[in-house]
Order: sequence, then structure tokens, then C-alpha cells
Amino acid sequence: MSTTVYTNAKLFDGKNNTVTTDAWFVVENETGKLTEVGSNQAPTDSQQIVDLKGQYVMPGLINCHTHITMDPQSGDGGLGTDEIELTVRAVDNLHDLLASGVTYIRECGSAFDIDIRLNELRKEGKIDHTPEIMTSGRPYSMTGGHGDLGHFAHLVDSPDEMRKAVRTGLKKGTQSVKVMATGGVMTPGDFMTDPQLSVEEMQTAVIEAHHKGRIIAAHAEGNPGIMNAIKAGVDSIEHGFYVTDEEADLMIEQGTYLTPTFVADWAIPEYGRGSMPDWEIKKAADALDDLYANIMQAWKRGVKVTLGTDAGTPFNDFTMTPVELELMVQQGATPFEAMQTSSQNAATLMGIQDEYGTLEAGKFADFLVLDSNPLEDIKAVQQKDKAVYKKGVRMY
Repeated sequence: MSTTVYTNAKLFDGKNNTVTTDAWFVVENETGKLTEVGSNQAPTDSQQIVDLKGQYVMPGLINCHTHITMDPQSGDGGLGTDEIELTVRAVDNLHDLLASGVTYIRECGSAFDIDIRLNELRKEGKIDHTPEIMTSGRPYSMTGGHGDLGHFAHLVDSPDEMRKAVRTGLKKGTQSVKVMATGGVMTPGDFMTDPQLSVEEMQTAVIEAHHKGRIIAAHAEGNPGIMNAIKAGVDSIEHGFYVTDEEADLMIEQGTYLTPTFVADWAIPEYGRGSMPDWEIKKAADALDDLYANIMQAWKRGVKVTLGTDAGTPFNDFTMTPVELELMVQQGATPFEAMQTSSQNAATLMGIQDEYGTLEAGKFADFLVLDSNPLEDIKAVQQKDKAVYKKGVRMY
């Protein structure tokens, strides 16, 4: 098999809190996997050699909370009923994600199950320049609950209805089930403290997802909904604005992950004043300081935090993943700790850690090439013209 040797790199492998200078790595062209990683004298038996000219290399980002059918320039997500329009939008959003440095996503709710079909087309080679996709299809909500739109969510009002709906989603191609445990910011008339799906309903979804070896995420912003979702046995809590010490300790005990999506809440008061309803701005602004404090407290106690942005929510576009890292650093994490949310934690939550997340032999060569050291300045990842490689092929 043919190989490409990348030489003269400063390598952050995503695993160790160091940069290896004069690093090199070998990519098998047919598979897109790394076969060797080293430093100093690079192999000379490859027909293709790429000199990275002393630039910094790091793993591609894994964003485990996106909504590719949503419009971040719309206060309500722009989830109209035109399936063709939403599909075209989703493809554009996938391109933006990859260009920003995101090489793998876990979708957390797509109208019309569009992500499932796009993932099929991606695997068939009919669309390109996109990240890998862990699909969710439509999320699962109660009648009158968060995201209560028939083309966006499965509406379920009992454990039996949940069982039928989840089985249907899994049959269609759902790889990660998403349930709504609380209200939220974007739906008028429901609030973070509103408990929505019951423990029993979510337990049913957990059982069905786990029977198929799939993972399950819960939108859970306030209480008692966060605790309900943890008791139900979900694999990750999404947002977790008001997670308590008791809940954090239970999450540690159960191995439950936490995806904060800081940037989703930060973006609304930052960019939305004058163009969004006052009630939506107020909801987000009132919660932001609490979000920072509660998430970082849970993280310090030992909860595993993952990288996710809720991309598609108001003013939270599909280029913002690197900003999520910056916000975590602003709250006290080191750049290395922030990047672990992607390279280690998101990959492990999604069950892809054997092939993605870090740059090691046997894993796919998904990597970014930067001008500056991200371990010294996390904003280095926000570089606009960074090179993005997917399975050893430059995409941007």
C-alpha cells in the first residue's frame, strides 16, 4: 500500500500535554490511518512526502452536540417545514463545521431525520467535505415539550409510545438517541426548571438504545429534570445549567458525561440584543453565570466534560466550536484540559476512541495544521485559514 509521510511538524497528539518538535507521521493512503508516529529522522521510503514547515499539528475536533438542520441566524432555529430547504442548509452547515476544524460530530436532533439520509449519502461518496456523522434523527419530546414540532421531534406521552418511537428511529438509522428531560431557552412557554419526559419514559428509551449498542443523550437544563435523566440512566447530560453536587457525584458513580454547550448560551446575549425576543435574551443572560459556575464545579468534582456547542441555536453558527474551548479556558481550565473534552472525552462517550480523537498509530489521520501552539494559546484553534485534513486528505 502507498503511504504519505508528513514531516517537520510540531505535534500535539491529543493524549499528552506536550508538543513534540521535529515530529513526523505516516499515513496509509488507502485507509487514511496513521501507521507510525515519531520524531527526528523520518522514514524515507515513501513516494509522497509533505513538509509541514514547522507548523503545529493537533487532532481534528469532535463536536458531540450539533443541530445541522437549524439556522443560527433565526431566533427560533428556522425549523420550517420545507424539507428540501433544510437539507440544503444542513449540507452547508456540515461544510462550515469541517472548515472550522470539526472532523466528527454527534448530531443531537435533525428535522425530518435529515442527518440519517445525509450520512448515507456521505458514505456513498455523493456528498463530500463533511465531518463524520453520528446520527440522531429526530429527538424525543413530550406533547407541548421542548422542540414540540412534529417534523423535528417524535412526540411521545407514555413508556409504550417511547418504546415504539425509539425502535422506529433505530430502525431508520439513529446512532445516538436524544431525549428532552426539561424545557429550555428556544421554545416559548417552557422553562429550564420544567420537568418534561418522565423517568419511566426515559428509562424505556435508555433500554431500547442500549439493547442496540447505541448511546443516549438527554437535554436537561434544570431540576428536577437533570436528576430524572441521570436516574433514567442516560449516557450524557446536555447543557446541565443547574447540575448540583449530588447530581455530579451520581454522574461520576454512573459514568455519565456532561456536555455544557457554553457557547450556545453565551452567544444569545452577546449577539442577539435587538434582533431576538426579550424573553429569549433574558432566559439566556440570567442563566449564563450559573451555567459557568455549576459546570466548572461539576468538572472539578470529577465529572467528565465533553465538547459540544449546540450549533444551530441563535447566533451560534457552525464555525464556533473553537470558541467553546476558549470559554472553558476562561473559566479556569488549561488549554490541554479544554482539548481533552474533545480528544478523549467526546471520543470515549461516542465509542469511537479506538479510531478517532488522538493522533496515534492505528487511528484515522484527522488533523489540523495551525500557525501557533494551542497548548500555549487556545485561540490558536480559531485560526481562519488553518489546514484541515480528513483521513490524511486535505479538505480545507
